Amino acid sequence: MATNCKTISILGATGSVGLSTIDLIRRNPDIFQVRVLTAQNKVEELAALAIEFQIDLAVIGNEDHYGRLKELLSGTSVKAAAGQQALIDAASVEADLVMAAIVGAAGLRPTLEAVRQGNTVALANKECLVCAGDLMMEEVRKHGTTLLPVDSEHNAIFQVFEADQIDHISKIILTASGGPFLNTPKKDLLSVTPAQAVAHPNWDMGAKISVDSATMMNKGLEVIEAYHLFPVEVSQIEVLVHPQSVIHSMVEYGDGSVLAQLGSPDMRTPIAYALAWPQRMESPSPKLNLAQIGQLDFREPDLEAFPCLALALEALKAGGAAPVILNAANEVAVESFLNDKIGFMGIASIVEKTLSRLDMKVPHSIENLLQIDLEARKIASALIVEENA
Repeated sequence: MATNCKTISILGATGSVGLSTIDLIRRNPDIFQVRVLTAQNKVEELAALAIEFQIDLAVIGNEDHYGRLKELLSGTSVKAAAGQQALIDAASVEADLVMAAIVGAAGLRPTLEAVRQGNTVALANKECLVCAGDLMMEEVRKHGTTLLPVDSEHNAIFQVFEADQIDHISKIILTASGGPFLNTPKKDLLSVTPAQAVAHPNWDMGAKISVDSATMMNKGLEVIEAYHLFPVEVSQIEVLVHPQSVIHSMVEYGDGSVLAQLGSPDMRTPIAYALAWPQRMESPSPKLNLAQIGQLDFREPDLEAFPCLALALEALKAGGAAPVILNAANEVAVESFLNDKIGFMGIASIVEKTLSRLDMKVPHSIENLLQIDLEARKIASALIVEENA
């Protein structure tokens, strides 16, 4: 192992972003050295990766799997740990870069801990900024942390956002594929199945993120995230549906110039950018062939057919606890949809009803934020039980 390797910790190593990160590291063994890997439930996969990369620490979030993890790592030098506090502790291990890829609000505390180390954090967990944007960015500034967005849209903006020209930036434009139901009549959305919802036309993602794409909630969450990542006003953020997912996002300047980042829809492109930053590295992503694609289409989003996007935009404007409630209710609703407890359009309904039942008070601490998150989950769960009664 070369002495000038960049040390990496991957929080959420067995998810789609984590595995794409692993793929890039495998292809560049002389550049990166993995120190820490975490997972929530996939103990067999975690142990196999820990042994492959000869890491220092492997953490399984679900404590029920701790015994199995220790068994699988017996005879190796890899230290095993389990539980939520262990995930937070893993984020504090010194590393040149932490890939924060734990899905959902569960990634909030570990990511915050990584930020507090003052190094570089590659952020793949949008909920951290959706739920705790002000608190997270305050910690970024306080500790001098470099925050690199990994979401393809925000990574694209990051690449073409001229920080020294902020006064001349008119708006940022987040593109959205529209998901698998872009051209589906609204009445037919009532009968959508989980299998249909997770079959994204362009991206290979986990089930939860795929459903968020299908409802366009993911784009709403990304608008909230963009508001915290970049120094723009809410009115300067737009969403544009672009089915081909070739233009990943754009920045418009006052002189009329619009700068865009283009590429094939492969998460390894933005992940590679974050891993190698401030340099670039080779990625196995398919090279873009515009002549073969032939045509790029655009349209405005249909907020009636995709009310989750409208709810997210309203939550951003409302501020306070609204984004926290939105995210918590959506996580509960999506899980219920995937388990056939509610219909596809019921996701937006549960989110809207949950938002209407809770106070939008501003969360002043992580503890306060998590309390609001828990309240929202309880209400959303109760609403789902009522609908099934």
